[in-house]
Amino acid sequence: MIVDAIIVAAGRGQRFGSDGPKQLQAIAGQPMWTWSVQQLKAHPDIRRCVLVVRPENVDHFVGAADVNIVSGGATRARSVKAGLSRLAELGGAPEAVLIHDAARPGLTPEIISRVLVALGSAPAAAPALAVVDALKRQSALGLEGVDRSGLYRVQTPQGFHWQTITTALDRSDADLVDDLAAVEQAGAAVRLVEGDERNDKVTFPTDLARVERLMGGEAMAAPVRMGSGYDVHAFEPGDGVMLCGTLIPHTARLKGHSDADVAWHALTDAIFGALALGDIGDHFPPSDPRWKGAPSEVFLSAASRMAAERGYGISNCDLTVICEAPKVKPHREAMRLRTAGLLGISPDRVSVKATTTEGLGFTGRGEGIAAEAVVVLSRLPAPVRGG
Repeated sequence: MIVDAIIVAAGRGQRFGSDGPKQLQAIAGQPMWTWSVQQLKAHPDIRRCVLVVRPENVDHFVGAADVNIVSGGATRARSVKAGLSRLAELGGAPEAVLIHDAARPGLTPEIISRVLVALGSAPAAAPALAVVDALKRQSALGLEGVDRSGLYRVQTPQGFHWQTITTALDRSDADLVDDLAAVEQAGAAVRLVEGDERNDKVTFPTDLARVERLMGGEAMAAPVRMGSGYDVHAFEPGDGVMLCGTLIPHTARLKGHSDADVAWHALTDAIFGALALGDIGDHFPPSDPRWKGAPSEVFLSAASRMAAERGYGISNCDLTVICEAPKVKPHREAMRLRTAGLLGISPDRVSVKATTTEGLGFTGRGEGIAAEAVVVLSRLPAPVRGG
């Protein structure tokens, strides 16, 4: 049987938040979507793969992997249709197709094979896990138990005979919960096969570290990550500068869209760098009015949270402030304590230093302040599960 595969990465990810398309988030050191593509392309029974992405995100995917890319639609059904159309254009329709969510990076060859075997005797198949937890329904009368026998958590890839899925989708353009829903409406038989806990879905930012651990990410991901950051702000008329969340009296203030805390900006960039997540401008652009006058603790807290969501904690950081004035040393301990408190680490893991450029350059001429930061991130231990 000739089988092709569609990887759907065109979801809006509204529940994931504002960290960007979740399919581009890193899992064990590489973008989430690449894990599924690699598994499907490597399987000996898959002829070709198509990746469906949101039109505005195409540039993030092109050239990143040897896979055909097509723009998706406003609903999942339309995105899948776009993938099916591209497969037909590439060399004729296959006999069967697997449709997989890019947000399930824990796909294994065994899951693919089980679905393909089931398609030998059924028009549709999908991996699933039986519900084992107690289920309750909340109503106005209180809680009531729900019989969990016969209930399953359905995963992807969901497999279909070509004619089965194309006919079902032609009859329905609704925003279906999954692709099985279309064939269920058409009355087609579906065979469930054994799923895998590793094949869980990333929905919220906190799922990143959990799914990575399920995939064996403790072994795959780097135990330590390092990042560096650098920032500069010029002086403007004022009466004090903000450094590490500490207001230091001075004959000028620092110019910036936010509170211009040059030291914390450098540290925030260092954390983003260690995570390979771009820089502070990518996450908090100065063109966005939301960050006008914002305290830089917002940026640093967000970077620290993103590290934790990816399974990393801040091991230590080292900041260097470069200026002729004001004098930093009298405020250094306050800056260390403020930084440590915000990051939730002990002060002995935070270093703050200051230096001058001996009158050279813009800092030497008293035109502004520069700051450098280095951070080390370490893998957080997996949570201990109770018996």
